Amino acid sequence: MSGRQHRETEIARRIRARGLAAGHTTAQIADEIHETCTTQFNTTRIKAHRLSYGIALADVIEQVRALFERDKKPTPGIGETLLSAYESGLKRPGPEYMHYLCTVYRVEPLALGFDGPCICGHGHRMPGVLGGEERPLLPTERELTISPMVTEPDAEEDENILRRKLLNLLKTDGTSPDELDGPVLGAAEGIRRRMDETLVSATVSAAMLDQWEEATYSFGRQYTTTAPLRLLCDVLLELSAVRTAMSRRQPIDLQERLCRMAAQLSGLCGMIMINLGDHRLARSFFRTGRTAADETGDRALRAWIIARESLVPLYFGDAREAIHLAKQSRDLAGSTPCPAQAMAPVVEARALAMLSGADSKKEVVDQAKRALARARNAFTHMKNEEKEDVAFGYTEKQLYFYQGDVLTKLGQTIEAEVVLDQALEKYQDHILDQTLIRLDQAQCKLIDGDVDEAISIATRAMEMVSNDYLTDFIVRPAALLERAFISCAPGHQGLDAYQAQLRRPRRLEPKGGGA
Repeated sequence: MSGRQHRETEIARRIRARGLAAGHTTAQIADEIHETCTTQFNTTRIKAHRLSYGIALADVIEQVRALFERDKKPTPGIGETLLSAYESGLKRPGPEYMHYLCTVYRVEPLALGFDGPCICGHGHRMPGVLGGEERPLLPTERELTISPMVTEPDAEEDENILRRKLLNLLKTDGTSPDELDGPVLGAAEGIRRRMDETLVSATVSAAMLDQWEEATYSFGRQYTTTAPLRLLCDVLLELSAVRTAMSRRQPIDLQERLCRMAAQLSGLCGMIMINLGDHRLARSFFRTGRTAADETGDRALRAWIIARESLVPLYFGDAREAIHLAKQSRDLAGSTPCPAQAMAPVVEARALAMLSGADSKKEVVDQAKRALARARNAFTHMKNEEKEDVAFGYTEKQLYFYQGDVLTKLGQTIEAEVVLDQALEKYQDHILDQTLIRLDQAQCKLIDGDVDEAISIATRAMEMVSNDYLTDFIVRPAALLERAFISCAPGHQGLDAYQAQLRRPRRLEPKGGGA
């Protein structure tokens, strides 16, 4: 124990002794410890409760394990490292661990410093204490009928794998490349599969749902600014918590909100999997998202999932399938203004351009441009908040980027360069899209015969991509451009520098990733 921790413990011990002598409850003692120590030692409320009992981390863990054993559950994976992360404020307990920690300390989550009621639906107050007076308390009918929510052993293990991965990512501080390794892939697939099982098979408070919905939109805002693997771990843990809440049939209004979150989080996982280069898991998560969205009856949400799914064949497979999915999304959206109305025609235009190539016939060019015109028109009718949401909506910078990509593939370089310049000006984050824009700019220069400038732009683009983002999603189009360079100017002096950037050490690709 460090000197700082020793002083904190000594002060807490004195406060506890005085409080017990005065007849205070442990909850009152915990409040006094928190008030006294938080300024000097940043003592959290959950740590103050442990100190109010005068026990060590190991004692709390043993009590939690005993409660799991009492409830006939497998031994939990909680240890001193995880409990210490809760006490330091680095992590928030999941719904099940929150329930058992509240049971150990006999208080509600708010007393431990966490918003929202416990997932079990009833209180954890100390038995026999009501208004400061000792009296016997009988369980209410609700308390007799509600049992703690059960988390399967494999679900708990998957969450622990992701938590360990998150802790490792926090330790490296983004300075070393991440690996989408087997355990993480297995945990991702396990959470997705159990969500599927739950959807086809729940009681939480409205306040808890509000918090989960805010967390979902927060992850959407982080989509362009957080490294894909780090964000994936966070989103999967949230998806697992939502699935746990859905393991019991909920009232219809709450069930619909949970299904909406499940669809959005599954869709976001699919988007991240595209960025990580794993098209198989991306497909699986979008299918799960479709199942959840179908439960809501929201056509706009269903159309958004399918529009996002259409990017999988666009980037990794058959452009014809991308067109099929884009049209399916457009038909689902109908006449209701929504992000899919703008996104689906753009995907259709990009797929048409890929099928036609740079030597496009006039009718293909016209067809693609009509699709872009539909997208621009739909964009003007979207809500303002949807135009600012890069994950669940569709932004102006995305519209510019994809228009530029279509025009590049159609060989319309004069128009493309103008639109791509506008797109790059609007991108202040999301290095993935910035890199793809710069590769399109290099392609335009190559089509116009300026090989020197094309290779220079492409090399600078690859130099700006850190290992955290150098996935198959970026390497595939960069490799296609390399082949075009070799075909046009096989002995060009700048080609070595570009190839060195393209082949520099990067993250291990997931098995089954790419196409």
